[in-house]
Order: sequence, then structure tokens, then C-alpha cells
Amino acid sequence: MTTIRYFIPILFGLLLSQGCANKANVGKQDQESALIVLKTPTMQYADQGFIYKKPNWVKAEIYSMGQPLLSIEINGMNVCMSTFKCMSKEDFNAKVLHAGYPPTLLEHVFKGKPIFDKKGWESTPNGFTQKVSNKGEYDITYTVTATERKFRDKLNKILIKVKQQ
Repeated sequence: MTTIRYFIPILFGLLLSQGCANKANVGKQDQESALIVLKTPTMQYADQGFIYKKPNWVKAEIYSMGQPLLSIEINGMNVCMSTFKCMSKEDFNAKVLHAGYPPTLLEHVFKGKPIFDKKGWESTPNGFTQKVSNKGEYDITYTVTATERKFRDKLNKILIKVKQQ
């Protein structure tokens, strides 16, 4: 009986700390304040927010007048949004972006990493640009600089922009 009394608070503490592990381990170097624009056929958000990054996790939060509008959390397998339950990256792309996109596209844009395995990649003086197209599916221009990331798919009318503040 005595061991159970000590075991329950320890178990509860471990579970609580694991639920907040991603947020607790994000240092100042892993977060940025930014203007975040997400425009797709199914959603449109453009306001100030924060992006938190770790090697296998990224979270973007968009605020309006100090109130949270949208939270997107991407881990190794899922995309979770405050507006709906978690879904696989493939399902998220099919429902919100485009089914032909690679599963890692959104997290790579938030982190400023190359997309489509660097297809169409060109170095620029302060970053890189990628132009990727597949006739009838997508026509993408993706530009990353030291202060901005801009993903535009002209064919599917999708814009994802992150501008550091």
C-alpha cells in the first residue's frame, strides 16, 4: 500500500511531463516570431505568430489581437490542428494542400528546408529557390532567404509564407 502511494504521484508526474515535452524543450534558438500566411482552397489565415522547431517536430501558432486563431503541430507521423483532430501527413495534404505533395512538405516550409528532395533547387546569394512542376498537378515556386520563406503553387492557388519579425 505504501509503495502504491509513492508510485501514483511519480507516474502522474511522468505522464504530465511527457505531454509537455516538446514545448518544454524548445529553446530561444528553436523559436521565431513571424508573419504567417496560409492560403489554400480550404483555409485562409494571415497574422502574427510563432514557429517552434525541433529535429522531429514543428509547431506553428497564428494569433489575431492576442488570441490564438490556429495551431498546427507536425510530428514524425501526424499533423494536428486546433480546428480538427490529428491526421496522417498524407491525409492532411490531400484535404488541405494537394495529394501530390510529399508528406514532409509543410514542415520543411516552416523550417526553411528544401522540398521535393531538392528538385529544381538553385542557390541564391542569401538562400535558395526551387521551381517544381508537374503538368496538370502543381506549379510551385519556393524561395528561402535568411528572413523569409515563400511557397506558392499557382495551379492550386496555395500560398504559405513565413516572414520573420
